[in-house]
Amino acid sequence: MAAELHFAMALVGAIIVLAVWLTRLSGRQGLAMPSSALMLGGMVIGLALPQFGSNLDPVAVPLPWELAAEVCVIISLFATGLQIDRPRSAIWWRTGALLVIGMPLTIAALAWAGMAWAGLSLAGGLLLGAVLAPTDPVLAADVQVGKPHEGKEDAVRFLLTTEAGLNDGLAFPFVWLAIAIAAAGGIDTELLQRWAIDDLMMKIAIGSVSGAVLGWLVGKALFRWSARAEMNVVAADVVVLGAIFAIYGGTELAGGYGFIAAFVGGMMVRRAGHAHPAQAELFAFAESLERALTALLLVAGGVALGLLLPYIGANHIAIALLLLFVIRPIAGLASLLPYGMPRRERLVVACFGVRGIGSVYYLAFAATKAPFDGLYTVWAIVLLAVLGSTFVHGLTAEGVMASLDQQRWWKRHGARQRSGITGRPPDEH
Repeated sequence: MAAELHFAMALVGAIIVLAVWLTRLSGRQGLAMPSSALMLGGMVIGLALPQFGSNLDPVAVPLPWELAAEVCVIISLFATGLQIDRPRSAIWWRTGALLVIGMPLTIAALAWAGMAWAGLSLAGGLLLGAVLAPTDPVLAADVQVGKPHEGKEDAVRFLLTTEAGLNDGLAFPFVWLAIAIAAAGGIDTELLQRWAIDDLMMKIAIGSVSGAVLGWLVGKALFRWSARAEMNVVAADVVVLGAIFAIYGGTELAGGYGFIAAFVGGMMVRRAGHAHPAQAELFAFAESLERALTALLLVAGGVALGLLLPYIGANHIAIALLLLFVIRPIAGLASLLPYGMPRRERLVVACFGVRGIGSVYYLAFAATKAPFDGLYTVWAIVLLAVLGSTFVHGLTAEGVMASLDQQRWWKRHGARQRSGITGRPPDEH
């Protein structure tokens, strides 16, 4: 067993290094491109070492998946909050539309597809919709705003960043509704009323307020009340971990959604020391830690997907494809229809809803709280959707965003060019 474990560790390390190296060699940046390679490499490990892979069975042992994904997501959410340079209040209305309209539409459509095409119960279908509805802040680096002080806060990037930052927390009420239905064996008016008050309204409110207050206090302590003007790299690394766990853990203890608090807290820390150079150090450490955890989770997800191959049918693949190419684009377009966005920008926002680690966390979390039918089916669909999303979005995101940047540049400066004033369009990455 020890030799098999060491062999698997060597394979995992080689897969991670090879995937990232090939990405750098191709000239692409970020983690989005090698993500699918990491999952496919994990599948190779699972199929080559079935005894080792069985230790990562997400249905049999969901708790390690829950804990690892939880840490990864809260670090990513805090880092995403740190990225927001400007609040851009006018665009928040569009973010709200994606959350209030787009997410419920996605949940309803996926729940229907799970029940109609995969034979899931109401609780199982609702769980499938709830865990796959949120977009992911972990794997969406290529379509998000830039690092602190870097900018790149156009409407498309800002929308995709803020949506990913908030909808991980806002999916929680629907996960809890699925858990309540599974535990009760059905749904009634009393259950819905209790859910609406406790899980939908109270926990969201507590998470938002707690994240804002704790984030403001942490930011003030770091950047305003500290006697030192400088913060070295080691101190920044320690501080970011302390800030993340304090905000998340404090909010969960208060009965709120820690995911919402992590993102809001990151934004408040950013506001408290907007021009402080340590902001870059905080973000760099959080990003590097997030990427390391994500790489391991993606390989593990590939191992699990290899184990789940016997449970995968054409209907499961169809549901994953339906989410990526039909449900998400239609829900996104419907949400943004009332707003005067250029058609192409609206289409990009609607199509680039990356799925990833947040879905893994929610599914593992729910599996430890109530007995759900068809968990192997739900896990298979979720991991297929993550694999498809990392491949499709990772392959296209950089080129699409570069094209949008160039189009935006020519729209602003085209007249000047025609008048003989020279300039350069943004470089393609």
